[in-house]
Amino acid sequence: MDKTGDVSIRSNEWQRLLRWHRRQKVKDEGEDGVNKDEGKHSSNLGQKLKVNWKEWVVDPAEQFYYVWLQVMIFPIVYNWVIIILRTCFTTIALSYLPVWLTLDYLSDLMYMADMIITVHTGYLEQGILIKDLTQLKKHYLHSKYFLRDLASLLPTDFFYFVFGIQTPMVRINRLLRTPRLNEALDRMETRTSYPNTFRISKLMIYIFVLIHWNACLYFALSSYIGFGSDRWVYPNITDPVFASMRRQYFYCFWFSAQIFTTVGDTPLPKREEEYLFMIADLLIAVLVFASIVGNVGNVITSLRDRDNVFFPNHELVKGYLRSHHISKELRQRIDNWYQHLHINKKIMRENEILQQLPVHLRTVIAVSVHLPTLSKVTIFQSCEKSLLEELVLKLTPQVFSPGEYVCRKGDVGHEMYIIKDGKLAVVADDGVTEFAVLSGGNFFGEISILNIKGNKSGNRRTANIRSIGYSDLFSLSKEDLTDVLSEFPAAKRHLEEKGRQILTKMGMLEESGEAEEEETEKIETKIKRLESNLEVLQTKLARLMVELESSNHKMQARVKQLEWEVAALDTQLPEREDGQDGEEREQERGEGVGREVVWEREEAEGEEEEDLEAKVKKQEQREDSNDITKEGDGESTKSTKEDVDNMMEGNKRGDLDNQEKTRGDDREKNREKGDDRPGKGDGAEIVHENKKKEKESEEKREKAKEDSEKKGAGEKDEGQEHEKRK
Repeated sequence: MDKTGDVSIRSNEWQRLLRWHRRQKVKDEGEDGVNKDEGKHSSNLGQKLKVNWKEWVVDPAEQFYYVWLQVMIFPIVYNWVIIILRTCFTTIALSYLPVWLTLDYLSDLMYMADMIITVHTGYLEQGILIKDLTQLKKHYLHSKYFLRDLASLLPTDFFYFVFGIQTPMVRINRLLRTPRLNEALDRMETRTSYPNTFRISKLMIYIFVLIHWNACLYFALSSYIGFGSDRWVYPNITDPVFASMRRQYFYCFWFSAQIFTTVGDTPLPKREEEYLFMIADLLIAVLVFASIVGNVGNVITSLRDRDNVFFPNHELVKGYLRSHHISKELRQRIDNWYQHLHINKKIMRENEILQQLPVHLRTVIAVSVHLPTLSKVTIFQSCEKSLLEELVLKLTPQVFSPGEYVCRKGDVGHEMYIIKDGKLAVVADDGVTEFAVLSGGNFFGEISILNIKGNKSGNRRTANIRSIGYSDLFSLSKEDLTDVLSEFPAAKRHLEEKGRQILTKMGMLEESGEAEEEETEKIETKIKRLESNLEVLQTKLARLMVELESSNHKMQARVKQLEWEVAALDTQLPEREDGQDGEEREQERGEGVGREVVWEREEAEGEEEEDLEAKVKKQEQREDSNDITKEGDGESTKSTKEDVDNMMEGNKRGDLDNQEKTRGDDREKNREKGDDRPGKGDGAEIVHENKKKEKESEEKREKAKEDSEKKGAGEKDEGQEHEKRK
């Protein structure tokens, strides 16, 4: 027992030691891991800081750049106000000299920091932000802004050693940073929610700086002329009342404000310098007054334009109601509706206001404003997001007055409604009994805009809905929904299926509706198939017509070419015949023989011309037959081409055969007469007459060619007109 007890005690001790050892290991590993993580994190931070400082680039569209511009307003305005103040009011400059010098060099440091930030500010090139420091430095150093910033930081303070510490006008170059002030004010105007108020405030700041400069110049001119020398200049500073610095500045500022606003009686000037100063101030006062009136007028007109865009024009409606003598009750009802819109700032023209924005921004705004309301509709739940985004742009806000009916039972439904705010009652035909009350988030009229087949109500309203108080609703028209669903066929089927389920629950769906819908779908598919087949056949027919027209043009060109070849052969053959006849005449000269030969040749040529005319007529008939058979297949055109080619080859062969026949006949006649010997006496005259007759025959041939060409051209034009008519 003791042994077993000792063993158990020892085993427990060993277990405790093992557990303690494991805990120590876990702690050590945890501490090491934490230390490693901290070391890694610190190293990553160091690396990030190093990378950020080396490749630090400022985006001009981010918040840091905007804040920095606001900070830069203070040193620029300080230099505009204090430099002229210290120059003209020497007592103020010398009394607070350490403060002014500290602020001067602090503003210079801010100017230097602004140059560094400008070097690291990216710029857009082809819509992409350039972040390369070498390009940024090159871009800044070669710009006009660098020269301006450099000139504003020139160390002109060394001129204090020349002119004295009481001449802070040597720092006038610090005013060259004014464009930076304009940039900051423009950025603030685009970002502020009250731009009109900001414009008025900016104008007042400009006027304050102008009056301040004028007050300083007035005090300097008074010092130059002599304090208290007349009533126009500043009173004598030996008087304790006018000796204090605050009194000096406030008096000069009040005097300048009187001049610029032309309010109050100012003392008349006595000297030329005073007259010149007053003339300049009055001219500036005219410009100041015009700028004030113009800016205030622009602010007022912009406010009116904003109201006209946000809310309907009440004045036009009032004029219309007065001209048509509308009853007082209805006019009071309309006035109450307008008053409700203005008091509660309810915008009715959302689409017109957002029309100036691009489509994707309009979609984002509409989604953020109206998508939660649209997603509450049962039939639109589980629809794809792109469909909802398209529908959101189609929602139009509407406001209904107390007691106004939104829809009545039996009306044809052209839109569905989604309740944004307010309460509506479903009432009986008597207008008193209420069946239900609809509140924000409810909807109605969704079935009437889906055109579901078999709907017993026939897309008509099934209840009377009346507004209890002022109700804000969104309406979605049937046309807008069909336009959107035409691009989403799957969503269309899904919505129709949901609508059928709702109608079956309500008992408003006919059983035959599904069969009729299937039949209509089959008919629609058949119609679409027939339309597609018709389009294919039309394209084939158009292709065949084009091929037929091209083959017809080729055939006409071929016929014309053959006519020219036949005419050329006709001109060559008489020359050969003339050469042969001359040899025969030299061998067989006899009296009267030449004359007979010429007559026979003319008869042969006349026969050739008749044959050509007959062939041309046949060709015309065949072309007419080809025109008639153009509606057939392309094989007929090929056969007509082959026939024309065969005909033209036969014409050539026939012409050659006729010419050989005429020559053979002439030889036989000469042999029958027995005049084998050459003729005497009249041979030269016969030859001369033969030449004349040959010339006449050539002229006849040329005329015949011209006539044939004219006929061919006329036939071609008739053929083209015939094709156009077809």
